[in-house]
Amino acid sequence: MQASPPQVFAIDLGTSGLKAALVAADGTVTGWAERPVPLRVLPGGGAEQDPLAWWTALGQVAADLGRDHPEQLRAVEAVCASTQGEGTIAVDAAGDPLTPCISWLDMRGAPHLRRQFGGFPAYQGMSVRRIGRWLRLTGGMPSPTGKDPAAHMLFVRDTMPQVYARTATFLNVLDWINLKLTGRTVATVDSILTSWVTDNRRPGDIRYSPALVADSGIEADKLPPIVSCTEVIGTLTPAAAAHLGLPATVRVVAGAIDNTAAAIGSGTTGYREPHLYVGTSSWIAAHVPGKKTDVAAGIASVPCAVGDRYLMTALQATAGANLTWLRDKIVEYDDPLLSAGHLSRDEGTIFDAFDAIIPTVPPGANGVLYTPWLYGERAPVDDANLRAGFFNISLDTNRSDLLRAVFEGVAFNTRWLLGAVNRFLGAPVTSMAITGGGALSDSWCQIFADVLGVEIRRDAQPLAVNARGAGWIGAVGTGQLTFADIPGLMRTDRIFVPTPAHRAGYDEIFDVYRTLHRRLAPVYRRLNRS
Repeated sequence: MQASPPQVFAIDLGTSGLKAALVAADGTVTGWAERPVPLRVLPGGGAEQDPLAWWTALGQVAADLGRDHPEQLRAVEAVCASTQGEGTIAVDAAGDPLTPCISWLDMRGAPHLRRQFGGFPAYQGMSVRRIGRWLRLTGGMPSPTGKDPAAHMLFVRDTMPQVYARTATFLNVLDWINLKLTGRTVATVDSILTSWVTDNRRPGDIRYSPALVADSGIEADKLPPIVSCTEVIGTLTPAAAAHLGLPATVRVVAGAIDNTAAAIGSGTTGYREPHLYVGTSSWIAAHVPGKKTDVAAGIASVPCAVGDRYLMTALQATAGANLTWLRDKIVEYDDPLLSAGHLSRDEGTIFDAFDAIIPTVPPGANGVLYTPWLYGERAPVDDANLRAGFFNISLDTNRSDLLRAVFEGVAFNTRWLLGAVNRFLGAPVTSMAITGGGALSDSWCQIFADVLGVEIRRDAQPLAVNARGAGWIGAVGTGQLTFADIPGLMRTDRIFVPTPAHRAGYDEIFDVYRTLHRRLAPVYRRLNRS
């Protein structure tokens, strides 16, 4: 029997759960296991997860892989993680968490951000002078919604002073996983980004800006050292090795947050090659040669895994979350929609049920329009007050109409985002890779092609994109391949092309969609302002 090729133990820690895979350098995913991890949504805009639950889940999936794929597990030469970004954990000197992970969805830090960075003249509550310095040095600025570590750290400082005093380091999600794996405290060039304290003007030399650190309100010694995504940061600690069932000699590559890893895992490592990721949130991203910011649209090119370039990222706050909401809050567990075809309630398989229904409803959802802003929006507008809604419902409207409207609403929001992306890239996108859990739906892929008016190329294993990205980053970090090799290894299973007959109708509905935002944004501001 031929020996298994070298493997990377790839960790994919998302908002909904922890997954792990065994990934070869050619991108072959030879194993897969996952466990859910709960998200606690709290009054006042809070959202948290338990880091220790992540670690427990990691041990469980490692045991699953060891049982099901022992030969590949024995061939593991490196561990590399991809995780959700913009989470914040305060840890003590022993590396133990003092707080839950304050999630990227958490908005409780917004007023603390305004107090720390206010001044006259101001934009969205923050000093224009400070904003100018952020844009010049980092390429972006803290979100006024409070959904990133710059605000999370201030929330801890101001509301938990005893915890702040005991905090040795503030870590992002990836950084905490790496600490547990190696015992070493570091941040990667992308995990540290949304602390907004780094000078990002040279892609190969991301470093702290003393001025930004001094202005942040957080003591400099509470921020971790910065490493590249491909750096080997150590080997497994004895405890981590036992937890994963791997030798302590296995190397750990620093890895990346999810949007950085997806840009690798989707095979789009060349310049201006975009991909659309559709998961709980969604984004359009592409590697670009220089640092650039579109303040109005909330799009920037930021440090990434490929050391000589930047990653343009345009983030949509909720995409697949709209379907999770539909499944969990509207479609009950014993609903015939889920039992059709003997389907389980597992995420992913429900797309088979949805795909049986959506084609029965004509494009335009019989006049029903949906806005997918369940938890505010990030781009092309940064507005925490926006909320979702169905419009133009009549006595003739049925649930199938509502279902198609949800799929189309996410696509209309993506089209709105794509306009800003086209301006940022300097040319219209004509073809785009699609990946993430949402790509499992044939109907949704076709809706994206029709609404966006671009060719959509589907990843053959869209659920594996972050794990594959982590695997490839690990393989690059350990010298098994280069980033230039990756596009030739990518596998596409289907290409969806726009349907010309649907273009005019979708153009008209998109115009209405934009009108709804203009008219309703002030209403949502009145209803939801804190």
